Amino acid sequence: MSERLIAPGMIVGILGGGQLGRMLALAAAELGLSCHIYCPDPKSPAFAVAAQRTIAPYDDEAALAHFGGAVDVVTYEFENVPAATVEFLAAHATVLPGARSLAVAQDRLSEKRLMEELGIAVPAFAPVEALSDIYSALARTGRPAILKTRRLGYDGKGQAVIGAGDDPVSAWRAIGESPAILEAFISFRREISVVLARARDGDMRAWDVTENHHKVGILDTSTVPADITPGLAARADRQWQPPLPDPRSRDHIHTTGPSDYRTESTIRQASST
Repeated sequence: MSERLIAPGMIVGILGGGQLGRMLALAAAELGLSCHIYCPDPKSPAFAVAAQRTIAPYDDEAALAHFGGAVDVVTYEFENVPAATVEFLAAHATVLPGARSLAVAQDRLSEKRLMEELGIAVPAFAPVEALSDIYSALARTGRPAILKTRRLGYDGKGQAVIGAGDDPVSAWRAIGESPAILEAFISFRREISVVLARARDGDMRAWDVTENHHKVGILDTSTVPADITPGLAARADRQWQPPLPDPRSRDHIHTTGPSDYRTESTIRQASST
């Protein structure tokens, strides 16, 4: 599809009608944009603030084609929209980020491998496809470690800690015996995140560094700016700036929010959205 600059008066299509879609639509309105929400759930909260809505399954190609023809650009509120939906829509509208970015974001193992290939520090990790893989994975990560489902799961869901003396079989069962990734546990002083925006021409801009605090695995507060030194803030910002060597890193046109964990000696990247 041909790409146009987004300008006031245009219609932004949003896949997903949850609270993030609602906030996105409200922010778009302040920029003079109207939003068309596409979501299977008729009770989606984003519908209340959208100019238009489409209630249809994510695999309804007729509805998707009509939706794509009614908007100027399409995005999505969260990473669990089917990648096949985005791939289909790309033939009918400009979709940002693209299906390739989405596919990586949906799989924690793919995320980690991409970050590692880009030379970004990540904790030791190993794939776990079956129960028999856990022991070799633990030999790589050590204990404590966190077993996470590769797909879905958020706010601490789909995760189990394996500490000294813990039974790995119990952790495997706790996550539903799903394909997983085992990550070394990071003893960190604080979690910070940097929200970045990347334009089509490759220009990248970063918001102020944010400090995050969780309760029971769920984000409780985010404070801007983070309580860190200017030097550390500059290091966190520089870590995500181009040039990045892998062409897959340059395919993402949108925003991203990687989380960094500040240890005594380094900044380690653990996740991104």
